[in-house]
Amino acid sequence: MYMKKNIGTIVVCIAVGFLFGQFMFNQYHKEEQPNTVPVIQQEEKLYFLQQGVYSNIENMKQKLTDFEYYIYTEQDGKYYVYVAITKSKENMEKLKGYFNQKGYDIYVKEISVASTAFLEVLTQYEQLLSGTNDPKTLEAACSQILAKYEELVANDKN
Repeated sequence: MYMKKNIGTIVVCIAVGFLFGQFMFNQYHKEEQPNTVPVIQQEEKLYFLQQGVYSNIENMKQKLTDFEYYIYTEQDGKYYVYVAITKSKENMEKLKGYFNQKGYDIYVKEISVASTAFLEVLTQYEQLLSGTNDPKTLEAACSQILAKYEELVANDKN
């Protein structure tokens, strides 16, 4: 009989010890999570609308006076000019049509971007682009997106 009384106590002590240990592990694990940094960032393919390629920067700046905002990259002595960035194919087609209507030949390049901050901002602007056909709104949205790209992605590469 003495043994039967102790078995119940032993089982209760083991169960309490297990639950207490699990509680402590969960507390420690939760405290460590905010300090962890993801090793792999997700890349997402975006549509970059390219206005043209120029052999020198002076010629490029002279030809782009009609654009409120643009970004460019230099590669092998050539300057590639981008006037819009978008995620969705529908918005890409809309913007391409808009720039074509203004008399510009637009080439679409798919470029992967891994900046989570930029992708979040772009998602918000995507909703704005989807809901409008107003030329001033399209231009303003494109300018803001390009400025955010420069701030959050292009400047981080340097």
